[in-house]
Amino acid sequence: MTAPSQSDALAGLRVQIDALDQQLLALLNQRAHVAEQVGDIKRAEGSPFFRPDRVAQVIEKIQDANQGPLLNQHVASIWREIMSACLALEAPQRVAVLGPQGTFCEQAAIEFFGSAANLIYCANFDEVFHATAAGTAQFGVVGMENSTEGVVARSLDLFLRSPVHVVGEVSLLIRHNLLRQLNHLEGVEVVLAHPQALAQCQNWLSQHLPNAERRAVSSNAEGARLASTNPAWAGLASERAAAQFGLHIVAHAIQDEAYNRTRFAVITLPQTLAMPPASGRDCTSLVVSVPNRPGAVHDLLVPLKNNGVSMTRFESRPAKSGQWEYYFYIDLAGHPSQPHVAAALQELRGLCAFYKVLGAYPVNE
Repeated sequence: MTAPSQSDALAGLRVQIDALDQQLLALLNQRAHVAEQVGDIKRAEGSPFFRPDRVAQVIEKIQDANQGPLLNQHVASIWREIMSACLALEAPQRVAVLGPQGTFCEQAAIEFFGSAANLIYCANFDEVFHATAAGTAQFGVVGMENSTEGVVARSLDLFLRSPVHVVGEVSLLIRHNLLRQLNHLEGVEVVLAHPQALAQCQNWLSQHLPNAERRAVSSNAEGARLASTNPAWAGLASERAAAQFGLHIVAHAIQDEAYNRTRFAVITLPQTLAMPPASGRDCTSLVVSVPNRPGAVHDLLVPLKNNGVSMTRFESRPAKSGQWEYYFYIDLAGHPSQPHVAAALQELRGLCAFYKVLGAYPVNE
């Protein structure tokens, strides 16, 4: 009796995979039916459909039970998509992002909500805030800080007057690619991108395209879209944008800093989703101002030191009052439900002319 050939063995394995796929499909649909029942109960109770803390708990439990060979990071991606698809049956989540399709903001939203979310593409972060505050979208995703170029100033300014708060964050490794209709560098007259992307790639552009105009646009994906209309133009954007607009990637990962990350904040109205409970790895963000007198800024730090609260970010922005006054944006390690954080915040509030907690949320590591 002859041994089975490799092709016969491969055919047998494929039959096993097909059978397992059918079992997986049946189980996923069973899960979806249960999720629909959960949705009915949430609808009757008026409780929020999307709870990021619940998503995190489910994924952590699955990862703890994972015995491989699938890697935990891949298991997390799979389960996030399963939960996103099931949530879409309960109540599709509308999420405002910076458009057009292909932005890093879109990518951050998909990482947080899964690809089943209904994305609403906005021309700028002002529109993202407005859509979220007005209820057009239940959530929004906005850029907050880049590891190379610092804070996204417009987002910080918008938080001052908006009723939304932060309920989550996404940290993305940002790789900027030069995208163009033609698959070479010759003849590039204009490079189009968001101002931060142009700044993050300035050394490469100075070396390789010193004579090209650098033109700021509302988003990197918009730069890619415009580059698709003119062979003498190029954009700085993601691989996703290259595929979206049918462009060649002429140069990969041209950002000046290899470890180039951007933090995106997930925002919503408090009545849509309240402050998430403490996870043990949290950040509390707030904005304050103090009277313009000697030692006032130093006094802000005293309650933090006295209560053992670590400050992870401290930024200032002009108050635009014409009086050389400033707002200070502060990130603290911890959650307001923790006694030492609550005590520090209470003392801090008493020192401030303006005080607003922007949110408390799990840190995205």
